[in-house]
Amino acid sequence: MIQEYQIRILPHLAASQESIIGFLAKEKGIDARTIKHVRVLKRSIDARQRTVFVNLKVRVFINEEPEEEDFVRTNYPDVSQRPRVVVVGAGPGGLFAALRLVEEGLCPIVLERGKDVRERKKDLAQIAKTQQVDAESNYCFGEGGAGAYSDGKLYTRSKKRGSVDKILNVFCQHGASTAILADAHPHIGTDKLPKVIENMRHTILKSGGEVHFQTKMTSLQVSPHDSQVVGVEAIDLPTGRQLTFQGPVILATGHSARDVYRYLDKQHIEIEPKALAVGVRLEHPSMLIDQIQYHQKQGRGKYLPAAEYSFVCQAQERGVYSFCMCPGGFVIPAATGPQQIVVNGMSPSNRGTKWSNSGMVVELHPEDVKSHDMLTPMDDEPISDKLIMMQFQEQLERHCWQQGNMKQTAPAQRMADFVNNRLSFDLPSSSYAPGLISSPLHFWMPPFIVKRLQEAFRVFGKRSHGFLTNEAVLIATETRTSSPVRILRHPDSLQHVRMQGLFPCGEGAGYAGGIVSAAIDGERCAEQCAEMLRNA
Repeated sequence: MIQEYQIRILPHLAASQESIIGFLAKEKGIDARTIKHVRVLKRSIDARQRTVFVNLKVRVFINEEPEEEDFVRTNYPDVSQRPRVVVVGAGPGGLFAALRLVEEGLCPIVLERGKDVRERKKDLAQIAKTQQVDAESNYCFGEGGAGAYSDGKLYTRSKKRGSVDKILNVFCQHGASTAILADAHPHIGTDKLPKVIENMRHTILKSGGEVHFQTKMTSLQVSPHDSQVVGVEAIDLPTGRQLTFQGPVILATGHSARDVYRYLDKQHIEIEPKALAVGVRLEHPSMLIDQIQYHQKQGRGKYLPAAEYSFVCQAQERGVYSFCMCPGGFVIPAATGPQQIVVNGMSPSNRGTKWSNSGMVVELHPEDVKSHDMLTPMDDEPISDKLIMMQFQEQLERHCWQQGNMKQTAPAQRMADFVNNRLSFDLPSSSYAPGLISSPLHFWMPPFIVKRLQEAFRVFGKRSHGFLTNEAVLIATETRTSSPVRILRHPDSLQHVRMQGLFPCGEGAGYAGGIVSAAIDGERCAEQCAEMLRNA
């Protein structure tokens, strides 16, 4: 017999299967000897009151052995002789598009400008050592995309639960812990995700697909008769050799492929500016966040995970909110080229560092940039209405680089000093490896952003006593929260509004935000591409 129960138990009882079985036996009147296995289906922390509880939904196998695997497997057939589809980008959108193409009986040809996920790691380590960023291999470019080395969070606000479950099961099939199927905020961890990504690549290759690293798309091949995309031109970066790949194109280049946006704009391929959010990365001691969130002086103790938080408020008619919260994590340098400072956050699977961080960002619309004169031309490039948000990102990142002594040393300010317009004469220890330099962020960052962050921090400090503190540090600048551009596509076919055979995909196309939503969009684009080919 199989039964399912919703239970609410103390953290130390939720820590092992044996203690959960003991709790069920006592509370539900079940003979513990008859319980063969307990599978946790959903897990969440309830820290609203002083006593913290763990909410569990469990499946109990009574006098019955469980099935072998906790996840649903997907079958990937041999597609080596099937029609080809070009997938540009090997982030979550591109990888899941490729895997779904295999399911649909199509052969994916994946082009990735960066290196494979292991080689890429070497270039990331060099950023702190040399203060230089490889423009093709960094925290945004390379196998796995921006999520591979910036946390691996798998929760989304998407309401398409069925699609979410499919994505999580595919991750499990490729080596992720089945805990992601149960956790309210599933998370693989920066240390574990690269192996999962490698396994996905192996599945694509084993099925007959192709993956080409350090292969950068330079242009689309377009039929002159009917504006149909029939392939791409690319360059092999190590040799400079020109390459051509034929087939419809799923364009999943990620939110930082600015050369692609400029190419689309120059070719008059329909795009539009998109609202995004800009601000700073806020870092606290993790013990302090644990104490605040769990209402306990000892912090999380032995049985609770590193505490998370989520804040949002309205400040002067714009949303201000926490973004990509990384408990027990690091702040990382996420620039994609020279003369930029960009910061992001990540956490290892155990979330065990002594810092916790999150983006603290202000909602920004194209009309805000225009009306507040927040943009000036750079490098003789005129201001473009379609690229205005991207150009604002670039300008702020360059200004930040200049404030950081023209290195990857990031400008920073203690939190309470920022709110009170005071210079920080020293800074707390930080996880940011390239180093921090004290800087008056309140003075040089755009007033539109500064005033709203200051107002929001006062609100958040009132909601959570101790949150607004000089023990915390603001690190500039968080600009890559989402794509600054939307590539226009039909809502049903997902093809570009004018160019058949081009499927703008994922976060870089402006239709997703995060690993799971990008993966869902990748699957949807693959399905629509397969439908187009069936009807051709």
